[in-house]
Amino acid sequence: MEPITLTTDRLLLRPFTPGDADQVYAACQDPDIQRWTIVPSPYSRADADLFTRQLSPRGWQDDSMYNFAVVLSEGGALTGALGINRRSLPGTYEVGFWTARGHRGRGYMTEAVRCAARWTFTALSGDRLEWRAETGNVPSRAVALRAGFRMEGDQRSGLLNKGVRRDTWTGALLPSDLGLPGTSAYVPASAATRP
Repeated sequence: MEPITLTTDRLLLRPFTPGDADQVYAACQDPDIQRWTIVPSPYSRADADLFTRQLSPRGWQDDSMYNFAVVLSEGGALTGALGINRRSLPGTYEVGFWTARGHRGRGYMTEAVRCAARWTFTALSGDRLEWRAETGNVPSRAVALRAGFRMEGDQRSGLLNKGVRRDTWTGALLPSDLGLPGTSAYVPASAATRP
């Protein structure tokens, strides 16, 4: 897929470029980002170059993952990163994100997640957007809840992070949660069991 840019009232969600490496490197020095996400730890300048120059463009080229730099519309400061990853079940995607320390608590990532979810459901014909975070990552869960995700439970050993398996919280967002039609018929279990 050709990389695209999405817009919200305050943000641009655009593909990463090699010019973002300095800001990505600086943001990923944050111990919370290294602790709660799967970015390498310690995070080197070479990691930022690999991410911005190779991994992100390759994901767009092979339609496996769509990484967005989340930047302010005014001034272009990097507020975070958001990725939409294709899952093995057709029509199913997973969202992952981090927010740079100085930009937390302003609703930027919630705004970005909702925008990316709409794009996933319309442009990618998604029928399910999953969210998963290590149990205890309260800020990530708060973003998911504010974006409209329904929590679906816990997964034991649901995440491999830096060589250690960890339990996760899981949730999902459906097109209907945003007032959008799905591409496949969906019959909730509660409706299927009615006489």
